Amino acid sequence: MKNIIFSFLLFLSIAAFAQEKHLKNISQLTYGGDNAEAYFSFDNKNLTFQGNNAAWGLKCDQIFNLDIAAASADTTYRPPMISTGLGRTTCSYFMPGNKQILYASTHLGDKECPPNPEPRADHKYLWAVYPDFDIFVADLKGNILKQLTNQPGYDAEATVSPDGKKIVFTSTRNGDLDLYTCDLDGGNVMQVTSQLGYDGGAFFSPDSKKLVFRASRPTTPEDVKEYKELLAQGLVMPTNMEICVCNVDGSDFKQVTHLGKANWAPFFTPSGEKIIFSSNHQSAKGYDFHLFMVNPDGSGLEQVTSVSYFNAFPMFSPDGKKLVWSSNRNNHGTHDTNLFIADWVE
Repeated sequence: MKNIIFSFLLFLSIAAFAQEKHLKNISQLTYGGDNAEAYFSFDNKNLTFQGNNAAWGLKCDQIFNLDIAAASADTTYRPPMISTGLGRTTCSYFMPGNKQILYASTHLGDKECPPNPEPRADHKYLWAVYPDFDIFVADLKGNILKQLTNQPGYDAEATVSPDGKKIVFTSTRNGDLDLYTCDLDGGNVMQVTSQLGYDGGAFFSPDSKKLVFRASRPTTPEDVKEYKELLAQGLVMPTNMEICVCNVDGSDFKQVTHLGKANWAPFFTPSGEKIIFSSNHQSAKGYDFHLFMVNPDGSGLEQVTSVSYFNAFPMFSPDGKKLVWSSNRNNHGTHDTNLFIADWVE
């Protein structure tokens, strides 16, 4: 009986991998802890990511610079940390030239890690929107060179346009979670979105003319009340979000997905003709996220991953040859989330 069960599980595993037809030569880059939001340098050689590995003496997320070749060749490779080690950090991204990285940090408000949201009696999942988050630029040795934001409230989730001219980020400076753009030096700040709801996790299209992002749109009086009350406490409930696109100036706003549940972490494919994103819309449990692709008009939905119960934060390399993402696969029954990279097959 054991042999029959093993053979059946092996068959399911092989079948699942076979379904991931867009991913070839998958390689694991990190081993242990929580590793997420890995984004390529402009020269395709490095990744900046946030990690929280207790074995490294960390109490909450810090920013690291990973050499892809070194990590692929050595399972014991430990990437250097380039955040200060103070406060909590998130959402790092390479600046043009690959010698500087921007990221958000709470360290100016408190050197200690801010607390996680308290569990709710109804068990609903919450994200913290820490008001101490500001966006900084640092060199690869961890020296902070510039503070890009200094408005009261949350400023984070910053990414850089492929043409290296603009930054998009999420801010609560107007009382809601909206998208803004600015120049690389933090100047010329322009508001992009203004509808009530959480607009975040934005990325530019390959031609730098459009944005793709996750958005919540509370509409009923009850949902609006709950959203505003949670935001006043520095919290959001990210369980009902859809993928949206607009021009960089906010015009031509369109909702791409209408799938229900949580659709997030979108990124344009190298051609700009499709969007890859993470979703649990097909899950009966709620926590079963896979990568999907869809056309910008919402048609042609296609599942990309089929292994493990968490796959998110996909990003294509600037040359369009690789995909990096975070996954629970190969974690041997632990809660570890690691970084994986693969050749992309159209």
